[in-house]
Amino acid sequence: MKKGLYVVALLLFAINTNAQYKVQFFFRKLPSYHKTTDTVFLAGSFNDWNPKNSKFSCTSCGEKNGITIDLPRGMFEYKFTHGGWDSVESGNEGFPTENRMITVERDTTIHVDIDHWTDHFPKKPKETTASKNVQILDTAFYIPQLNRHRRIWIYLPESYATTQKKYPVLYMHDGQNLFDNATAGFGEWGVDEALDTLGKRFGEVIVVAVDHGNEKRINEYSPYDMEKYGKGEGEAYVDFLVQTLMPYINNHYRTKKSAKFTSVAGSSMGGLISFYAMMKYPNKFGAAGVFSPAFWVVEEKLKTFTSKRASKLKGRMYFYAGQQESETMVPDMLGIFDILNNRSKAKLKTHIRAEGKHSEETWRAEFPLFYEWLTKEKDDEE
Repeated sequence: MKKGLYVVALLLFAINTNAQYKVQFFFRKLPSYHKTTDTVFLAGSFNDWNPKNSKFSCTSCGEKNGITIDLPRGMFEYKFTHGGWDSVESGNEGFPTENRMITVERDTTIHVDIDHWTDHFPKKPKETTASKNVQILDTAFYIPQLNRHRRIWIYLPESYATTQKKYPVLYMHDGQNLFDNATAGFGEWGVDEALDTLGKRFGEVIVVAVDHGNEKRINEYSPYDMEKYGKGEGEAYVDFLVQTLMPYINNHYRTKKSAKFTSVAGSSMGGLISFYAMMKYPNKFGAAGVFSPAFWVVEEKLKTFTSKRASKLKGRMYFYAGQQESETMVPDMLGIFDILNNRSKAKLKTHIRAEGKHSEETWRAEFPLFYEWLTKEKDDEE
């Protein structure tokens, strides 16, 4: 009898955990110049911050016509756009508003007031913040695996021009957001400024950063097909990193070529694809920085893949998540961590911030901690 009650309790817990709630957004106020035929889009941590996803939108928006989505129990960040990050909701001065927050515990209705769109104000050019050590390797580097072109950034350490040393290489995603505020939609990580300082303490590194593909970002950074977002192209993207980009970098720059000195890192979908890259190519990547990974997008397939591949992993992984991102972010990450911890010989590190949000600002603060960890136990190449 007790066993039966236990099974029922587990079943009820699973049903409650997986429950989806209806969340409706109605609009009490829109800018006076907003036309009824204009479309309002909802972007947030639940759709990888896509600013123009038609499934999260409404036309003729108002108090009776809005946006309705299904969300699991948890906490989410979001904001509204007019079709892009250059036309996001703003206050009276034209500056983008802070992210909105919602905690979902039941069916919920939100009444929204939007004062302005940023594109209504004269555009103020952003000043570039990239340091002199950052260069554009190519504005249209060819990706044969996807038949696309992409901008590639490279950070060369201060000593690169004056020595003949070889350097470790860190490959990163979302290149727009790493070095330059002029190209970053939500603020930049400041990777270049951080490494200008950290390199003197912990050793220097070359950073190679690939821009994301805008509307193709979710697809390129997912290794599996997704019910909501379509075809996963992450496997081809990771093949590009290893089979095309890595040989190019090793042939044109003074690098330490072994996996021990080659790492990969990224956040959100970039965290997912960084994890997958190291799991698929453990002989090419010796370490990975997995920041706020979007494991939820392909959770079950990823767990199966991780279980099969874990025994082959011998490198190091740094997992980071914030408790303010969503209710499932930390448990999802720890679920994958536990599989590796039980089945692999990899050296694993987790860092969970109680105040951590899903934002560039948070990842900027976390990057120096990751880099210090990355340089530990790394002996000079023989």
